[in-house]
Parts: sequence; C-alpha cells; structure tokens
Amino acid sequence: MPCLVMKFGGTSVADLARIRNVAQTVKRAHDDGADIAVIVSAMSGVTNQLIDYVSDIAPLADLREYDTIVSSGEQVTSGLLAIALQNLGVPARSWLGWQIPVVTDDAHGSARIQRIDVDEIRRRFEEERQVAVLAGFQGLEKGRQRITTLGRGGSDTSAVALASALEAERCDIYTDVEGVYTSDPRIVPRARKLDRITYEEMLEMASQGAKVLQTRSVEMAMKHRVRVQVLSSFEDKPGTLVVDEDEIVEQALVSGVTYSRDEAKITLQSVPDRPGVAAAIFGPLADAAVNVDMIVQNISAENGHTDMTFTVGNADLQRTISVLEKNREQLAYRELKADPNVVKVSVIGVGMRSHAGVAQRMFQALAEKGINIQVISTSEIKVSVLIAAEYAELALRSLHTAYGLDSA
Repeated sequence: MPCLVMKFGGTSVADLARIRNVAQTVKRAHDDGADIAVIVSAMSGVTNQLIDYVSDIAPLADLREYDTIVSSGEQVTSGLLAIALQNLGVPARSWLGWQIPVVTDDAHGSARIQRIDVDEIRRRFEEERQVAVLAGFQGLEKGRQRITTLGRGGSDTSAVALASALEAERCDIYTDVEGVYTSDPRIVPRARKLDRITYEEMLEMASQGAKVLQTRSVEMAMKHRVRVQVLSSFEDKPGTLVVDEDEIVEQALVSGVTYSRDEAKITLQSVPDRPGVAAAIFGPLADAAVNVDMIVQNISAENGHTDMTFTVGNADLQRTISVLEKNREQLAYRELKADPNVVKVSVIGVGMRSHAGVAQRMFQALAEKGINIQVISTSEIKVSVLIAAEYAELALRSLHTAYGLDSA
C-alpha cells in the first residue's frame, strides 16, 4: 500500500475551521487507500507568541527551556487534528517528537535530525490503517531526553525526514500558496506557477529568499531523493513537484528570479593587502556564528592596501560591527562602512550549465533600468547581484521579463 506524508503549515491550521478542513483533506487521501502520516505546525501566530514570552522573561534564555516552551504549539495542533479525524471516522493518533522518537543532536534551537524510529507507525499502518499525526519542528536530544527544536520552518524538515524514514511515495507540503512561482507574485504580477522544479533549483531559491520551503528540508529531500510537492491547502489543484533533474525533460534557461531583503553590506576600507588578511577578517566572524555570504575584494587607492566588501544577514549586522571593531587593531583597516539598505536579487536555473550569456543578460537588463550593481556572486546555476533596496521591485520585474518568464 502506498505511503504518503502530508505536512500542514501554520496558516493551514490557523483556527478550528481550518483544522477541520485539513481533516477532510487527510480523510480523502486515507479513503483513496494510502497509509498517511501527517506533520503539523503550530497554529498561525502561536510560535511567535511563545518566543515573545521567552524574550520577555529573559532575552538570553536557556535554549533547553526555550525548546520546551516553543515546541508546545505543535502539541496542541496535533491533538486537535487527531480528534477532528476521529470525529470523521478515521483512526488517528497524535505523536510528539519524543514519543516516536525523532532523535536529534544537542544543538537546541536549531537541532539536526539523526534518525527517526518509525516501527510503531508502520505497525499501526498494517494493523488498523491508523493515521499518525506528528508534531513537527521538534525532536529528542540523544542521550539526554530533552526536547529539541529544528529552527524556524523546521516542520518542513520533519516532514521530509519522516517521508525518507517511511520510504513514502511523496511528501506533500500544504501551504498558503499554490506552488513554487517563477518570482514573488505579489511583486511580479506575471509570475507563473511551475509544474516541476529540480532539487538544486529549489535549494538555491530557498537559500536566496524564496519562503516556500525551509532550506534544510530541500537539502534533505535532495540527499534522500524524496519527491516533494508544494500545494495549497485552500485550492484543490496540483502543486509544484520538486524532483530529480532526470524527471524534467527539458530544462529552462532560468526557472526563477528571487530576492532577499535580509542583507546588510559591510565594507572595510584600506585593509593591508597581505596573505592571511581574509582569514583574520572572517575567522572571528565565524567564531561569532556570523554567516557571511557575498564577498568581493577590490584594489584600494592606497598602494599595498585593499578594500574588502561582504554581506551578512541584517540580524547579524550589529554583532558583525562589534566583532570587527574589537579586532580593529589587528585588522588595521582605515574605516568601516555599513549599509543595511540593500537587496540581493538572484536568477536561478539548471539550464545555465549549458548556455552562455546568462549573466550578461542580467547585467544588461539592470543597466537599461539604471540600476547599479554593487556586488556580484555566481554558482553553477545561479547569478546574484546586490543592489540598492529601492530598486528591488523594478529589478525583479525587469529580469522576469528579460528571461522570458512572464506568463502568456
């Protein structure tokens, strides 16, 4: 009998009416003959409220207690959905992360799944076709019996990991959008839904600002070859399949244009141009858990010196400045300039591997709109540029048209 994992996000279970709607969706899949495991998020807004409670009590709270508190939202949702399914005549039981268990490492607040024990779920599939309703986002710290959480958006990772453990036919991620779009339809009215997208493209889109799937969930799906479908809880329509490249017959040159406002630019002017200078800058930032993204090194106006420009997340800006100022004597830079008013815009597509001129088309389209490029970075299937935040919407629409992505 086929196995299907279904995941419902916070907007899909925002209130009791929507939980009842989810129960109907699960019942239809169950009636069609599949063994069903469901992953649920907390009801919309609940996790943010729980985080606020923790912050109000102690801004730097013990992360083990933080996990105990913020994981409680999923417990409520899983129990409510199990009851709703039972009321429809569907055998169902709720499970928490420690009951399965979903075993993780000890990185509280951003734990990584090590294994999931699915023997009991399988046994109940076989004996009574019982639907397993699991609280997403949470697990159990190996050896210490403490609740852990997987980071924001972690229910996506819970779902993909469970689908892998159960060897499910597919993992369906239900959300408030109909699938993966070529760009943000709120900004680009002519953006269109993709029928299929590769793991690599989805991973780049998730990491470059698309909010449809958590990055770690896509990494796991790609590693374990879990077929993922992104679809709407509110529309009875096919979604977007995230699959291996071999399942897509003809690759588009560019599949999507994304943006990220969570960027801040740092420039260190007149840094001594000597071996080891990059390590001296980025080593302390790594020790402070600051993730550095785009990096460019320029020749300074002063002989023997260089200017170093890089980006960090907005949330890490003040910590980055603090680390660099603390190490100013060792780094010997003349001036530090910070600019939080920037946006990273990226074009993504596996078709770039076999086509030349992709970057040139991007640069030309931006130049025609008078948009200055501050930093450039590339990978095999992505070109990203950093531009002033005020040009974000114009850049997205222009690039979407330039690569022929507008809907007919």
